[in-house]
Amino acid sequence: MMADLPSLYRQMLRIRRFEERCAELYSGERIRGFVHLYIGEEAVAVGVIDRLTPDDAIVATYREHGHALARGIAMDAVMSEMYGRTQGVSHGRGGSMHLFHAPSRFYGGNAIVAGGLPLAVGLALADRMQDRERVTACFFGEGAMAEGEFHESINLAALWRLPVLFVCENNLYAMGTALARSESETNLAVKAAAYEVPSWSCDGMDVEAMSHAAERAVALVRDSGGPVFLEARTFRFRAHSMYDPDRYREREEIERWRERDPITIASTRLIERGLMDQEALDAIDADVTSEVDAAVAAAEAGTDEDVADLERHVTSGGVRP
Repeated sequence: MMADLPSLYRQMLRIRRFEERCAELYSGERIRGFVHLYIGEEAVAVGVIDRLTPDDAIVATYREHGHALARGIAMDAVMSEMYGRTQGVSHGRGGSMHLFHAPSRFYGGNAIVAGGLPLAVGLALADRMQDRERVTACFFGEGAMAEGEFHESINLAALWRLPVLFVCENNLYAMGTALARSESETNLAVKAAAYEVPSWSCDGMDVEAMSHAAERAVALVRDSGGPVFLEARTFRFRAHSMYDPDRYREREEIERWRERDPITIASTRLIERGLMDQEALDAIDADVTSEVDAAVAAAEAGTDEDVADLERHVTSGGVRP
């Protein structure tokens, strides 16, 4: 059974409001370092992660706030990590790009393009060797498909029949380079299919379409024991990062994609189907905004790591030769 649309809508709105606040906090210099926003792509993380079980693993990219929240990691822990506080999900050591939470089987947050792909194959191999019936979902951008790690990883997953769900979040621009300027074959599902992996594309702006595609893909991974590739065609509404002036995209293109805002699509359907009215939608928004406010307050009240502890966790057990 697919999750109900009101639940999917709330999850997407939580991500959107969280990241909007992060943009404000970054501009106010409360959050520092690199920040890559997921605004516009919320339907991908929510739709896919909704189809996973708590035992399944998730490997994400540096644009992973949405994945962490959709996985159920506490918002205050994620916001505290943005602040670099010890109360953060990575104890303040990871920041925006390195969210990690082993109890949730959330293995990054990886700052290197395509860096999470070999990790996902390793996690799936470990599950196979231990006879654990689990799926590892690996999220990555289309730019990762130009990296050797992608080809090595999907090839090994196919050869060894490993239960990996490869989810390519194709937002058309690898940092500032348009897909058509860097890849001769822009149908990414066709490229993945060359490794004898079941592959197809789906609408990454429609959370119900994403949930349906993920349901099919996850079921196929579980039934076959081998990998599946899913291309989510999506678009980020903000620049590549908060440092990026975003001069490589035409304003008209961005506005066209904004007309397919996944949150607007979902809210319109909720009203049209009689599942919610505008008052109910506003109530959800107010509730989510309160949650974000509480997360910011927790982060503001958090503590920085003591300088004397900075060498901890650098080596195993903190033991030095």
